[in-house]
Order: sequence, then structure tokens, then C-alpha cells
Amino acid sequence: MRSRSNSGVRLDYYQRIVHRLILAHQEPVTGLFPASNVNSHAWIRDNVYCILAVWGLSMAYKKIADQDEDRAKCYELEQSCVKLMRGLLMAMMNQKDKVEKFKMTQSPYDSLHAKYSSKNGLPVVGDNEWGHLQIDAVSLYLLILAQMTASGLQIVFSLDEVSFIQNLVFYIESAYSIPDYGIWERGDKTNHGEPELNASSIGMAKAALEAMNELDLFGARGGPASVIHVLADEAHKCQAVLQSMLPRESNSKELDSGLLCVIGFPAFAVDDAQLIHNTKDAILSRLQGKYGCKRFLRDGYRTPKEDPSRLYYERWELRMFENIECEWPLFYCYLILFHAFQSDKRSVQEYADRLEKIMVRSEDGILLVPESYAVPQDLVGFEYQKPGSQAREVVGRCPFLWGQSLFILGRLLQEGFLAVGELDPLNRRLGAQKKPDVVVQVVIIAEDNEIRDKLAEHDLHVQTIAEVAPIEVQPARVLSHLYTYLGRNRKLGLSGRKSRDVGILSTSKLYSLKDRIFAFTPQFADLSRFYIASDNELMIDILKGEINFLKSAWDLLGRPLVTLVLKRIHLDQDKIPLAMIQTMRKLKSGYINGTRVMLGSLKDFLNTSAITDLSFLGSTEDGYPDRLHPDVQTYLDEHLLRSFSNRSTMNLRGGQLRPRTLRRRMSCKGAIKKTRSINVDSDNLGMEGPSPLTERRLSSIVPPPWLQPNKQSHVSVFATTPEEGPSSPRQLGHELSVRENIYPVDPHNSTRSAIDRRSEFVRQQEMPKILIQRHRADTNFADTEVEELIAMLRETENLEEQGDILQYLVDTQGLDFNTAGLGFKNKSDDSANANNAAAAALSSEPDNANTSHTSGSSSSNSGSNHHNSSNINSHNPPIENNNDSSQSEGMLEEGRVVTVRDLLKGLYEKACQQKLWGLVRHTAGMLGKRVEDLAKAVTDLLVRQKQVTVGMPPNNEHTITAPLPEVELRQLIHDAYGDDESTAMLTQELMVYLAMFIRTEPQLFHEMLRLRVGLIIQVMAKELSRTLNCDGEAASEHLLNLSPFEMKNLLYHILSGKEFAVSSVARGNLSIVSCKSSRVSKKSQIGLGDPEGEDALIATIDDRQGQWLRRRRLDGALNRVPRDFYSRVWTVLEKCQGLAIEGRVLQQSLTQEMTPGELKFALEVETALNQIPQPEYRQLVVEALMVLTLVTEHNMVPTLGGIIYVEHLVHKANQLFLEDQRKVQGDATLCCAKIKDGKEQQQAASGMLLCGGAAYICQHLYDSAPSGSYGTMTYMSRAVALVLDCVPKHGEMECAIS
Repeated sequence: MRSRSNSGVRLDYYQRIVHRLILAHQEPVTGLFPASNVNSHAWIRDNVYCILAVWGLSMAYKKIADQDEDRAKCYELEQSCVKLMRGLLMAMMNQKDKVEKFKMTQSPYDSLHAKYSSKNGLPVVGDNEWGHLQIDAVSLYLLILAQMTASGLQIVFSLDEVSFIQNLVFYIESAYSIPDYGIWERGDKTNHGEPELNASSIGMAKAALEAMNELDLFGARGGPASVIHVLADEAHKCQAVLQSMLPRESNSKELDSGLLCVIGFPAFAVDDAQLIHNTKDAILSRLQGKYGCKRFLRDGYRTPKEDPSRLYYERWELRMFENIECEWPLFYCYLILFHAFQSDKRSVQEYADRLEKIMVRSEDGILLVPESYAVPQDLVGFEYQKPGSQAREVVGRCPFLWGQSLFILGRLLQEGFLAVGELDPLNRRLGAQKKPDVVVQVVIIAEDNEIRDKLAEHDLHVQTIAEVAPIEVQPARVLSHLYTYLGRNRKLGLSGRKSRDVGILSTSKLYSLKDRIFAFTPQFADLSRFYIASDNELMIDILKGEINFLKSAWDLLGRPLVTLVLKRIHLDQDKIPLAMIQTMRKLKSGYINGTRVMLGSLKDFLNTSAITDLSFLGSTEDGYPDRLHPDVQTYLDEHLLRSFSNRSTMNLRGGQLRPRTLRRRMSCKGAIKKTRSINVDSDNLGMEGPSPLTERRLSSIVPPPWLQPNKQSHVSVFATTPEEGPSSPRQLGHELSVRENIYPVDPHNSTRSAIDRRSEFVRQQEMPKILIQRHRADTNFADTEVEELIAMLRETENLEEQGDILQYLVDTQGLDFNTAGLGFKNKSDDSANANNAAAAALSSEPDNANTSHTSGSSSSNSGSNHHNSSNINSHNPPIENNNDSSQSEGMLEEGRVVTVRDLLKGLYEKACQQKLWGLVRHTAGMLGKRVEDLAKAVTDLLVRQKQVTVGMPPNNEHTITAPLPEVELRQLIHDAYGDDESTAMLTQELMVYLAMFIRTEPQLFHEMLRLRVGLIIQVMAKELSRTLNCDGEAASEHLLNLSPFEMKNLLYHILSGKEFAVSSVARGNLSIVSCKSSRVSKKSQIGLGDPEGEDALIATIDDRQGQWLRRRRLDGALNRVPRDFYSRVWTVLEKCQGLAIEGRVLQQSLTQEMTPGELKFALEVETALNQIPQPEYRQLVVEALMVLTLVTEHNMVPTLGGIIYVEHLVHKANQLFLEDQRKVQGDATLCCAKIKDGKEQQQAASGMLLCGGAAYICQHLYDSAPSGSYGTMTYMSRAVALVLDCVPKHGEMECAIS
């Protein structure tokens, strides 16, 4: 027999160790590992880590294969891996119903179990008896499954298993917004079973999603059906949230050694080398000890002070665990692997030596990794005095297989049996290397030839949708629908993808389906149902943002491709808006906002773009993998007819495909007197109606028969038609509930007026509540009969007035008040209808999914017949129409009564067109329109650890701390603002902008914990009133009338604290400009110059004045605090019994349960500060707290005494300030520092300061700089010295506060 080579002998030694320590425990039936000899439960996470050593060893054998038995050993080891991975797969597949349920509920009780019986793979504890929801465990399983498959193992055997794993991908894809129990199974560290967002779970999920993407689970032998698909945007969201959290682990754990598995092996989830470095350093500096690392600060598990009789901790006892937490050698194993992958041999050796010192030798000399080391009971006192000084003892399992397995992997790497690439066949470790610049490809396609020719006039040459064939262009919602077929499986009862969201990364690829190629327009271009989409400038701004996002986020093969369709609806008075032309020119130049772009046609980019195969749309389950799934086939066929692809050939198909601008322009010319021809509530928009041109000549003289009171009887025969509009059941007895098409109507000579009048009213209804008080306070509608109102409504051309009338009608009659039958409608049903308003608001758009391309909803082609639109009021005697006319199909959807809601819709459309944004916001609010991505926007803010509050402080502010469904969110916002629809709408709009900013410019949100939208709105109005020099009411009017783009711009200036000026543009619209920009001519400047005052503009006010007040107001409203503010307040709290702010006391006991850097502590302080309604006053309180932190940090006094009332300090500082002002005859002598006489005293008592300062503090103090001898900090320091008893009143002290 040949002698064995040295490496072979050494490997045999490892094989014996692996066999004795690991494989000996593997259950023969299921392949799972029990937790210990006495506990037969098998944890998913521990099992996957245990098997890694076996997998590593099998690859080492594969390389040396000296003799045949080496090949056999290699195969045996590989099959042990397959056995274990399949054992876990079977255990999870037994819970397939949970996976299906969890996609919908995301409830901890519907999650897969975290542990199973190692004997039979069945559940061992109930759904609610354990913190089962551990996304990191399922993610780790998927990640290692992907790596093992890539290394050549065949783990998945059938297509049903492939569908199950595809559904596991859906299970983890929203990890970024699902609080779970995390890697230590505890959730919040008090262990009360509260799940929280954990960075380690999100990181592991991100790694699993990237590893699984486009992976063939059958390895080299598979075909398109065995490939897993992941939407790139989901992985990217996980990454963005992970980056915003690190090095924090969760709200209650400011740091966790478990993050080592996210920044290094096995996940390699972080792409930013600096962030990896910072996280590792934070862990080493705060958690590393002699015996390994602590899991997290104040971890009571297995410490001598822990009460083993109960699972949870009392909040006050957490402080006892400080400095005596157990140390885990496991983390040294992670650090060895981390440095081995960085090929840093010195550090690997250092940690290997440290680990060797603390390992335990078994009787036969094998080194074992113990679970953890605790301080012995009798040495606890000494350890408290001098942390790290005492010897510790082993507690827990030994060997701890999770650690042992990683230790063996480290050894195999150190001795050269494995290369790092073999443990990472998918090359995840290279993620943090620098990538080349991304070039974003942009394709602009014209809807039809006319638009193409218009663009050509500007030297921009594009193709039309017809010309790009055979490539088909579809909106993003088609892609999102196709993705719902992914992972469906009838046998397993799995239903495919639930989330309807497709982000910009997914729409920036091309898709192949059999022999067709699809390009999809981005989701933001689909936002046709909400008013911000009718602001072209905003849409361009979003596009620039998305292109910028692609530059940083794109990591697929090929270049990203953004496809945009320019439609009629984008035209402004039949011209292409200037902003669009400028943007296209910029795109043509090759750079836009610092991103490289290429403008071209689709066929030029075919070879350079990423292409994904939609192979999963085949009907594999029916045995025809090459044919499309029949449902998909019908969906695509229907959709192709409707969508904008073959538009050019279908020009006369009817309402839907009609050029929208024509329809819109005609509807807003002239008075509301004009009658509507088609009531466009339905989604087939009068499809079969006559073509647009004939419609303009239609006259409307004859009211329809149901307005003739004497015909009542004959109408009620039809009153029971089932397909009624939403308001029908209330009015069955009335003659109005008839479908329009019962009466023959001649298309050329039809009876339109009443229908039209109806929709007219509806228009009005939608007007905002505030407008009534604002514009028409003098007109008293109450005594005017409703009918007269409706006549007024028809006569006035002023949209604002129509708004007021409708608003009044809504208030008195309700949204579903039927305006057509006015002459003989009983008032008694109105109140009932009003209650139904909400329900109908939802049901009146029958099929939201399909209405979006007809978003010009009710402004259909109203015939612009000024000459003959006879203004028949509903109680005029009807004119008989003897024309027995053939019936027009255009009326098909007309069965509805014209309610006030319909009138409001019309008004909303017109206001959108005429860009009357104040009216638009109000009517949108009354109609209950919603921002498409509201829930998503709020989630984006929350998962980045920003809480959101809505409502006006201090009384009705509601805080949102966890993601809510769309309906609840809207209700919450509605409750917060009561009747003020405009502000409620504005709140939704601002949340969407805040979410855009936090995605693209997270640095704007540093040191801000809560975003108080109500306060931000107030400050925006204050800023406008300051800049425009007008009163509050005018300012809020200006604010509500800003276009969405300017609103976003103003919000940006407020977040970034930049000075801005307001220049007015045509039509009274305002435009916000940064002061540095050259666009402001000195004449149009209504505001203040730039803060540095280099080219000081001659402004109306001296701009030095008010500057600090403004900064304090902005910082207070945005809840901005100085760096490390919360952890410094913690040190103050440690030295006194409590801090009182506006009646809220922060107790010293908070320091017992929370660590200084903990997010939960910061939120406690924040909640107290939020009690203060005035932002500038809040900011002075923050400054007072900062002075207190300086007192404690310089150890001036051992303790600060009892409860400190922070406001007393501020008011004391104000007194000192006024005394100084009197001495030096400063500005304040004009108001607060006046020598008091009787009248003045009285005024102060009534709560008004002369200068208008908030909270009885002089305006001039708010406006003083913090530093300098008259600065606020000086007065605060003096106040602290005077108010606090503990500061010595006499003697020398070194003054550190300079």
C-alpha cells in the first residue's frame, strides 16, 4: 500500500475529530443534530453552522484525493451535508401552510418554527410558546443552500421543492420591515417577548436574497424551471436599512457581536468597507474580553445575578448585569474567519492564540470550544470594581458545536487545506471592492407620431411605440402582475408573490418571454392616479433622483435601462413643457447631476442591457413547460389591447385611447355651465362612444325622460336593475336609479344636459373645508335653497367659488347627495347618504387597477357647446323629445345618479389641469384620494429608525412607531387633522417627499429621531410668511398653493437649513430658489439674502436679525439635536434624581434599564422634549441640557441633587439676559426689558409678550448666538450656577465652559 502524504495524514486527523464531535450526533433518520445529549430539539441556525465543518472538510478531501478511499470519504461527507439540509427542508415543508399565511399576515404566530424535533422533524413547541420568528435562521439556511449548490452538491430534488424555496424567498424578502426575535431568540433584551427590527436578521436576509438570485437549484443539470428569481429592489431595501442601522443591532441593543456574521463570513452583507471597519471596531472596543466577546451590553443570560426561575427580566435589574455579562469564545472563531477572508495573517494568528488559551482539552486531548464563560458567584463583587480582572468558569455546553464547527473551518483555512474561495463559491466576499462607474441608459419613446414630430422640432429624435416593435413597452404594473405567478404551486397550496411592488432596479432590465422582449416603464411613471403626477417638474425631479439611485445601487450584469413614454397627457397647451426639453438635452449631453447617461433607442441597447428570462410563466404543473400559463396568456392578450403598445393602430377605439389633453382642455374652457357628455367614473370611459370630434358638436337641449315628474311611474319599473352605481340602494324609490341605456339616445342629438349638470355638481363637492372659511366667509349660504346654490354653481366660472359651494353642499347634504333630482327629492335621506360617503368613496372607482391609464377620470369630452347649452334647472318643465333615437353605446356606464361626489371629481380634474394646487389638495382630500405609496413611504422612514408624528402639536399629535396598512394610516391622518382636508393631504404628500429624501440623501436626517410632520408644516408656513413678509393666514394660503415640485423644494431647504428666497412666477405661483443660485434676479427677490452676506442683497429686513431665531425654530421643528446628545443626557440623569421637562419627568431609573447609546432611551428623552409646543423654546431647553452635560462631563460636582426642572434654567437665563439688556440699553429694552408699569404687567399676565416671544422668553434671547459674552450658553451657565444647589457658591473653580 502506498504511504500517505503528510497532508493526507493531517486531513485524516480532522476527519476523526469531525466524526467524533459532530457526525456522531447526527440523527440517522432525519439527519438533524440535537442540541445536546439531554435535549433532542434541533435549531435551524445551529444545525446549519454545525454542518459547515463537514462541508469544508469534504472540499479539502476532494482536492487531495490520493487514493480511492479519499474519494469515498469525500462523498460520505458530502452526503451528510445533503442529508442535513434535506432534513431541515422536510421539516420546513411540513409547515408550508405557515409560509403561505405569513406572506399575508407577517405575524410572529404564523412564522416557521425556529426548532424541530431531531427525531422526526416535527414541531416541538407551540406557535406562541417560543419566539419562533427568526428571519436570520431561514435566511442562513437559504444562503448556505445556495453556496453548497454552487459548490456542486445536489440538495433540491424536485420542482415542488423549488417552488417551496421560491416561497421561502418571499418569506424573507421584506425582512427590512419585519421585527423578529433575532439571532439570540429574545427580541427586546428585557426578554418580554417583544420582537424588534434586528440588523443581523436584515443583513442575513440581504445576503440570502442576493445569493439566491438567478440560482439554478439543480446545478449544472437544471433548466429554466429550477431557477430562483429575486426582485433586486427587495435585496437593496434590506441593504439600505442595514446601512442605516449599523453598528446598532436594534432599538434595545446598541451593539451586538452577532453582527460579525453579517459583516464577514458567512453573509458578507455590507458593501461599504468603512462601515465594516467601524462595526468591527465598535464590537472589539466595547464587547471583547479575555474569554471571547459578550453578546451585547447588559446581557443577563447565565450570569450569577440572573434569576433562573423566570424567563424575563425586570427593567430595573438590567443594570446589575453590567460588566458581568458572559463572554463567548464563539466570536473568536468568527474573528479568525473574518481576518482569514481579509487575508490578514497576523490577526488570524493573534485570535487563534487567544482562542487556544481558553479552549478546554478533553480526556483524549481534543481541543473543545465551550459555549460561554461566566464570573463565579463569589467573585462578582471584585469584577464590578475592576471589570475584566477575575478568572471565569465555563458554563453551558462543551463542546459547543456551532463554535466547534467554525473553529475547524478556521483551522482548515490556516493550514492551507481550503482556499477562501471554496467556502464562498458565489464570491460574496468581493462585494466591498470598488465597482466601476455605472452608465445609465435612457430611452424616450413617443406615444404617437405627433409627439415624435414635436420633439424633432427641438432636435430630439425618438421612436414611437409602434416603431420600437418587436420590443413591447408596458407599464410597471404589468411586470408586477407577472411576478405574482412566480412560485405558485397547486400541490403545495402556495400562491406566489404577494407584494405588488416593483422598484426601479426591476424595471431597468429587459425581460424575455419565449420569443418576445418586454421593456417596462418605471413605477413612478405609473403614478397617474394621484395629483403629484400632474406636476411635470416633480416627475422630472423624481426621474433625476432615480437615475442617481441607479448609479449607486445597480450591481447586475449589463447596464440599467430606463424607458420612458412621453404621452399627450404630459403636454402643456399642446406644447412639450420647457422643463422636459431641458432635461432631455441634459440627458443627450451624457451627464445629468453627476451621473453618466446615454440617450438612445431600444434596439441600440439590446446588447448592453441586463435581460431576465420570465421562464416561470410556463404551465409546468400541467406538463406544458413550453406554453404560457393560460391565465398569463389571457392577461397579456387583454393588456396588449388596452395598454399603450399598439396605440397607433387603435386610434378610434373610444374614450380610453383618446388623446387626453383634448378631453381635458375642452372640459375646462369657460363656465361650468357646459354639460358633460360622458360620466367618466367607470373604467371603460365610454369606450364605444363616438369619436372625439363628433362629440364636440353634440347639443344638449332635451333633459332625459327621468327628469319628467309625470313619468315617475314608468321609471320605477327599472328601479331594481342590479348593476346600480354605489348610491342606488338608498334611492330605490326615486326615479333616478335607472341605468342610462334604458332610454334610447341618439348620438347626434341627444339629451345630455341633466346628466351633465349632475356631474357638474359632483365637481363641486370636493372643495376643501378651509376654503369656505377663507374665501367666502362673508357669503352666508345657509338660507339659500340648495337649488339656488346649484344654479349658482352652474353659473360661476370661478373654480374657487364652485369649490365653496360644493364644500357647503358636502357639509350640509353629504357626498352622496343626489343633485339631479333636486326638484323632488326628500331631504330625509340625506343624512343616511352622508354616512355612506366613506363607503362610496372606496367603491366609486370600480377597478382601481385598470383605471390608472384613464386617470383623467371624470373630465371626459364634454362637448364645448357654449352656444346651445341650455341651462335647464332640474325643476324646469322638460321639453319633449320626439326623436325616437337609436341608442348610443357611449352611455353605457351612465346608470349613476349625479352625486355631489361626481361634481367634486370634475372640479378636481379641472383644478389639476389649471394647476390650482390649493384647490387640488382640498378636493383630493374630500374625495379621499390617497397617495399611492403612502404606506411604503412611512415604512421607509420607520425602518431607518425615524418615528413619524402627524397632527398639529401639542394636542393632537399622533405618533407612528410601526408600519401600518394604508387604510389605517389614512384614518390616523384624517383623525389628526379633523376637517382640515388640505393639510391632511399635504401631510401625505410631505411623507412621500421625506421618504424620497431619506432614500437619496440620508445625511439630511442625522441626529433626528422623530419627524413631526405637523410642526414641519407650521414652520414651512412661518418661513414663507417671514420671506414674503405677510401674515400667517396669507402664508398658509401660499403654502397650500405651492406646486408639488416647489413644495418638495421648500421641504428640502428646510431640512438642509439652507437660506432660500421666493420668486414669483407666472399665474401667481411661487418658486423657491436657493439664495446662492443665479436664477434670482435682484428685482424678483422678496426675501432675505444669503447667510454669509458676501453679496448682501438689499433685503427688506436686516438679515442678521432673526437668523438665530430661525435656526432654532428649524432645528426645534425638525427635532435636531447636537451630536451624542442623548447619551450625554444619560450621564446627567445618572447624577441627579430626574429631569423635568414640561411636566414630564425622566426618572433616574431609566439609566438602570437602558444603556446610554440605546435607541429606546433616546426615544424617552425625545418624548419629553416633544411636550414643548414651540420649536424655538424646545431648542433652548436642549441648550440648557447641553450645559448640564458639560457640568457632569467635567466632574465639577459629585452629584447634581434632586429633580432638575430644566425650564427653570431657561427662564432664569432669560431674567439674567433682561437684566444685562437694561444695563447696556440693548434691543430688548423696547419690549421685555422695559421698566414695567401697570399696563405692561397686565399684558404679560395675559400671556402675550410685546415682542411675540414664545413661552414668555424674550424674542431677542432666541435670536442671540449661542457663544460670546452675551450668548445664550453664557446665560445658561450662569443660570445653572445660580439654580442648582450643588454648585459651590464661593471659592475658585476652573471654568471649563468657555
